[in-house]
Amino acid sequence: MQRRIEDYALIGDEQTAALVGRDGSIDWLCLPRFDSPACFAALLGDENHGHWRMAPKGAAGPCTRRAYRPDSLVLDTEWETAEGAVRVTDLMPQRERAPDVVRVIEGLSGRVTMRSSLVLRFDYGAVVPWMRREDGHRVAVAGPDAVWLRSDPPVRTWGKDFRTHSEFTVAAGEKVAFVLTWHPSHQPRPPLVDPYEALRCSLDDWQQWAKRCRYQGPHRDMVVRSLITLKALTYAPTGGIVAAPTTSLPEELGGVRNWDYRYCWLRDSTLTLGALLSAGYLDEAKAWRDWLLRAVAGDPADLQIMYGLSGERRLTEYEVPWLPGFANSSPVRVGNDAVRQLQLDVYGEVIDSLYVARRAGLPMRPHMWRVQVALLDFLRTAWRQPDEGLWEVRGPRRHFVHSKVMAWVAADRAVRALEEDPKLSGDLAGWRAMRDEVHREVCERGYDPVRNTFTQSYGSRELDASTLLIPRFGFLPPDDPRVIGTIEAVAGELGHSGLVRRYTTDEALIDGLPGDEGTFLVCSFWLADALHLIGRGDEARRMFERLVGLANDVGLLSEEYDPVAGRQLGNFPQAFSHIGLVNTALALYAGERAG
Repeated sequence: MQRRIEDYALIGDEQTAALVGRDGSIDWLCLPRFDSPACFAALLGDENHGHWRMAPKGAAGPCTRRAYRPDSLVLDTEWETAEGAVRVTDLMPQRERAPDVVRVIEGLSGRVTMRSSLVLRFDYGAVVPWMRREDGHRVAVAGPDAVWLRSDPPVRTWGKDFRTHSEFTVAAGEKVAFVLTWHPSHQPRPPLVDPYEALRCSLDDWQQWAKRCRYQGPHRDMVVRSLITLKALTYAPTGGIVAAPTTSLPEELGGVRNWDYRYCWLRDSTLTLGALLSAGYLDEAKAWRDWLLRAVAGDPADLQIMYGLSGERRLTEYEVPWLPGFANSSPVRVGNDAVRQLQLDVYGEVIDSLYVARRAGLPMRPHMWRVQVALLDFLRTAWRQPDEGLWEVRGPRRHFVHSKVMAWVAADRAVRALEEDPKLSGDLAGWRAMRDEVHREVCERGYDPVRNTFTQSYGSRELDASTLLIPRFGFLPPDDPRVIGTIEAVAGELGHSGLVRRYTTDEALIDGLPGDEGTFLVCSFWLADALHLIGRGDEARRMFERLVGLANDVGLLSEEYDPVAGRQLGNFPQAFSHIGLVNTALALYAGERAG
């Protein structure tokens, strides 16, 4: 069976996550954190690189149906066979001391023989652990990693070909639970969890959390699913939100543009914060704001575009040559060298995020204003430099229009903060002057009057979907002819089958590498937002309906979509895409209730 990215569903415990295929196989899992080496890496290779399949004996293909339990991250996968029907329920309960994967098998009708095949391969499929039995468990150990497998009630397991197998039968109403637990190999086994109690508590926790969502408009189920996904991509100990739980899922099948997204990008900060605050999740917004403050602390000149889960700065990139990649898309990369790029837009995104947080009533933090002043003092001269831009192009630096617009946003939000709060102090006149200078330069050098559109960079003819954000950030009002012209140009020249590319890719090196890519889903949501702002609400809603329809059967979106092949591309599920869905729904249907 040829795998597709959208064949997977997500389970997680807010510290790491796993991808479960339609065939009942967990093909991706990093333990104990999102950015740890994978112990199941079949997603980027084959079953010999680590996986755990639980399915009816002899079932070679996908399940009959699957779905999340309502308003939760608990996944049900069902098969109907000639012998009967069976359900596998997968979850990762919110951890106490150690991460657990729980799989509960329940007979629905008849008698179904189930087969479990567990292939543990630490360090992205490279290390075969030593297996032993202890206290009725199977224990796998290699270097720093130890994994325990047990079942309730106990099921016989046996080893063959460096795999752990089990076979058992469930009748209607019978249940068997398996628990896979990781811990550092130098420490004792953590306390055992009750799998059935973990299922009950996880359902209750997720459903109580989902009830807090303020949004009541059309497609509420998709908005809640997106918010649950964002919650699942949050590293709970710090509040950081990873862009995706995966690395190297390709932007072009068979291509080389495969990147590690298991880190926290500053570019997402304002839009993420806005989505959480508007949907009613103040605690999560506060945690993200506090992560942001800790991560950016230090010399303003050293501000990075991304950080690790706890704010780590060194994310050294290397290749994993023994993994062939998803659909033979190599190389597989760990780490991300884009961390060393200069992207001036992040200064605006940080300052805007803190401004949004303050206006929303989140409590101030010590030195929060001083951090913003320091960032802006650096930006007052640095904004004139060329940079690598929002999309991390691995080529010569340019004067990207979006970067300059975000420098304007930084100055504008600082000016507004001073005007709104007399307790704050700063160089009001200097920041106003900077704001005016940036605005004037962008309108002169980043705008093509012949085509009536803002361009990707100064002096270029290329377009960029990031210019759709110009009215959203208040750089120009929505009714400005230059805004309308830009929206129409982007829709016309970057549009593809009703969706939007990031920028022109014909005959070009993307990210400094050859190849193509799909339409970018968050950019398509931005177009819907922009159409709404200029009064073309019907078009905006039609586009939103199209985008919602691209989610897979369990409501998840990747980074990109190939409208020709009709399949998702890029790392999955993608926080930026789900942030776009939430924000666009809130913009289009504010105050409405689903009918």
